[in-house]
Amino acid sequence: MKINGTLMNYYFHCKRQCYLCGNRLNLEDNSEQVKIGKAMHEEKASEGKNTEISIDNIRLDKLTKEYLTEIKKSDADVEAARWQLLYYLKVLKEKGIVRKGRLEFIEKNKSDKKVIYVELTEENEKQLEVYIQKIDELIQQEKVPECLAKTQQCKKCAYYEYCYI
Repeated sequence: MKINGTLMNYYFHCKRQCYLCGNRLNLEDNSEQVKIGKAMHEEKASEGKNTEISIDNIRLDKLTKEYLTEIKKSDADVEAARWQLLYYLKVLKEKGIVRKGRLEFIEKNKSDKKVIYVELTEENEKQLEVYIQKIDELIQQEKVPECLAKTQQCKKCAYYEYCYI
């Protein structure tokens, strides 16, 4: 499977989730959390143009002259979202499109949205290559990675029942 932003995000979030998704075990269609995320994207798309752009195997939430914006419903895993956005910036750069990155977290019980800005640096690009290689190796493994110690985040995961029930 070709690496995409979801796999990059999952790699930081949970190696087991990354492996399962990378091997096309999709349990997200039944997930309430995924449905909420999709509804948020649909709502944002109805507000204006430049939303949900597909390039190769990635989907961009919003692209403007200055920014590539990735929208998340929660800031529960900022690092995973950050590397996902950096991956998207790298793919765009390879196509001759250079942008800055903007992570937008829309919390359901908060009036403000949290925004984090990122830029693709040479160092980030090198590190992305390492992560891409590691994700490839992870997905190629014959054995599914072990479950993590159960966390609060696990309870919201689409793979929760697969891992713990």
